[in-house]
Amino acid sequence: MSSTPRRRTPRGGPAAVLLLALGLLSGCTGAPDPAPPPTTSVAPSPTTEPTPTPTPDPNLAIIATAADDAIDVYAEPDARTPELTVAAEDVVSIPGEIPLTFLVIEQQGDWLHVHLPVRPNGSTGWVRADEVALASTDYHIEVRLTEHRLLLHKGDEVVMEAPVGVGRAEVPTPGGTYYIKELLQPPTPGGTYGAYAYGLSGYSPVLESFAGGQGVIGIHGTNQPESVGTDASHGCIRMLDADITRLVTEFGLPLGTPVEIVE
Repeated sequence: MSSTPRRRTPRGGPAAVLLLALGLLSGCTGAPDPAPPPTTSVAPSPTTEPTPTPTPDPNLAIIATAADDAIDVYAEPDARTPELTVAAEDVVSIPGEIPLTFLVIEQQGDWLHVHLPVRPNGSTGWVRADEVALASTDYHIEVRLTEHRLLLHKGDEVVMEAPVGVGRAEVPTPGGTYYIKELLQPPTPGGTYGAYAYGLSGYSPVLESFAGGQGVIGIHGTNQPESVGTDASHGCIRMLDADITRLVTEFGLPLGTPVEIVE
């Protein structure tokens, strides 16, 4: 492990709720409602606890928040030339309002190995520890596709369980390890995406784009409650509005919270 990375406070809090036209979120439904242009932040959720360095605690996830709206990503520690640059304008809905967040895998010296919110799913890379602020959470979400269930874990305890709808066979919900990269609130209640929508770091394995967006996978409410518990979406994870509202308001999950999608 390296010396403690320089701490910075994430702008707007790690899980600010944003009002947004959600057509750009993902391939979740057949016909997203039209919506007005994006607005500004509404209300921040509880923040994560600052953490000096990743820990071996298996129940603790480490979250890295970039100091700027773009960060260079390297193929390996100490590499001289970046492999790519991840920019907020490419991966979040409102750059400058939603911080650029990563889920940490490990730390080596002054470098952090992180999951990336880019295609292809499962992409990882290395970022400099002094270019991010670290925080931690003991929450993680598990989605069981075959059972159509979502479980919220806090440490080794399940604190919430709810039914979900998932992708149809031809547009499946992809399995893998992802994380929450944004929390959005539709501008009007009763729409396609329900009360709230979490944007994840993963993408549809079939749809390159959807409704003007990039085919991002989300966890969101719905105005079709009968579809919850079935294979009904274009890849997103649908929850009853009461359940997604509870997830947001009762637990206040931070950006960077891990999401494990399993069969």
